[in-house]
Amino acid sequence: MCLTIVTLAQRGDFFGGFERRGFGRVPPINNIPYDGRFTFVRVRYTPAPDGYWAGGRPSWSHGFPLSEWNLMKIMNEVSYLGGHDDETNVIALDDPALFKYPIAYIIEVGWWTLTDGEAAALRAYIQKGGFVIVDDFKMPGWRGIPGGGWEPFAQNMKRVLPDARFIPMEASSPIFHSFFEIDSIDNFPQAYNAGAPIFSGVFEDNDPKKRLQMIVNYNTDISQFWEWSGRGLRPFDQTNEAYKLGVNYVMYGMTH
Repeated sequence: MCLTIVTLAQRGDFFGGFERRGFGRVPPINNIPYDGRFTFVRVRYTPAPDGYWAGGRPSWSHGFPLSEWNLMKIMNEVSYLGGHDDETNVIALDDPALFKYPIAYIIEVGWWTLTDGEAAALRAYIQKGGFVIVDDFKMPGWRGIPGGGWEPFAQNMKRVLPDARFIPMEASSPIFHSFFEIDSIDNFPQAYNAGAPIFSGVFEDNDPKKRLQMIVNYNTDISQFWEWSGRGLRPFDQTNEAYKLGVNYVMYGMTH
């Protein structure tokens, strides 16, 4: 499918509104009750001590909620999903409400901390069919800030799924063809990270022929293209590719 989709994104001034609400605090959260329609769910966690470096905001909230609102507007334009496109539910992993939603999105996991209860809940969520999208990794010590990188995430995942292996994704994987045809992931656009993005997956029983339970975007920040698409800060062609990836992730999670 050939389609220019970036221009459909929201062009509102939420970023300014967010600033007026004040940096250095947890952003306002206005969860809506479950009503059966698709609702984008972002995972809330307690960041590591150095995980408040973006204007004092907690690391889990970066891009919230504009990035997912823009993605959902694209979803509703190109598909019949009919999801909520101006609401995001923010849910902790140990909140039973998480199990009502098929897809969970977690960001900046280089500063992710995890309680035993949250680890058990995430394990149950995945095993019961939940699909997890992991996005926005910074390299260790990025801009001199302690934390970041792969290791904090890997250590937490050992507590969630001790036997899980992160398997390199291939362009032939069904997730890259669940809606848009993405034939290459070798040169995927970067927002600001150096080097090539790395896409990894956690599969049921560590078998790539079985269900993909988690997709991990390492050394990249796909959601920043969604967040900034209404501001002209990134090229349209690159932003389109990031939207295609997000649409495919949601489609895969809803159908597998």
